[in-house]
Amino acid sequence: MPKVALVTGGNRGIGLGITHALLDEGYAVAILATRPEPTELIAELSERGEVLYVQGSVAETESHERYVSAALERWGRIDLLVNNAGVAPSVRADILEAEPESFDRVLGINLRGPYFLTQRVANAMLAGRDKQEQQSHTTDGVVGTIINVSSVSATFVSTNRGEYCVSKAGVGMATQLFAARLAPEGIVVYEVRPGVIATDMTAGVKEKYDAQFADGLAPMPRWGAPSDVAGAVVQLSAGKMPYSTGEVINVDGGMHIPRL
Repeated sequence: MPKVALVTGGNRGIGLGITHALLDEGYAVAILATRPEPTELIAELSERGEVLYVQGSVAETESHERYVSAALERWGRIDLLVNNAGVAPSVRADILEAEPESFDRVLGINLRGPYFLTQRVANAMLAGRDKQEQQSHTTDGVVGTIINVSSVSATFVSTNRGEYCVSKAGVGMATQLFAARLAPEGIVVYEVRPGVIATDMTAGVKEKYDAQFADGLAPMPRWGAPSDVAGAVVQLSAGKMPYSTGEVINVDGGMHIPRL
């Protein structure tokens, strides 16, 4: 029986890179995404390993129930949750002009949804542990891993997309909260903070960031790729750091380093 990973938004962009990497590591992967099932993509992914696609929104707790239940029904276990799905504001608006509807939409998908999906998955992991009569408090074992994909915007200010920054800062605190709560249960929680990654979400600002990289935006003067983020997820999910939790891994070419 393979290890089982849940990857929200695992059908495109960073999430697809994570799906590819986990399949290559031998995981079975369940994807939650809002679009109708992309049959050609799922057929392609299925050549690399076991894949399950559930249509739904991370913003809806009803989707959480269907998603987790579908994975458990098929494989009977969950080893890894990657909270990857997220959105940017539909319109970049100055924080003095931003609309409450945009704030609610972004926070609902980027923060509230992953928060309650983590709650549900953590309970499923603990139920699975108890069912298998595993020891509750281990010194070197990991019952499950939860990885939140946030953004450098958790600490970097963009005043024309404040709701996005607030949502990612909230993900950072949620990581700390769940890390502290779940550590005694053998579940480790990490946060991966991507910088500027080349995806369809950033395609519209390519010229802007090309110029900023040329001006020294990051010590590594290039865009990141989904595979860069996926590499961090694979490392964190390998169970090689059983005495670490709540850690933030920056995947940003060094953008987070204060420089003069």
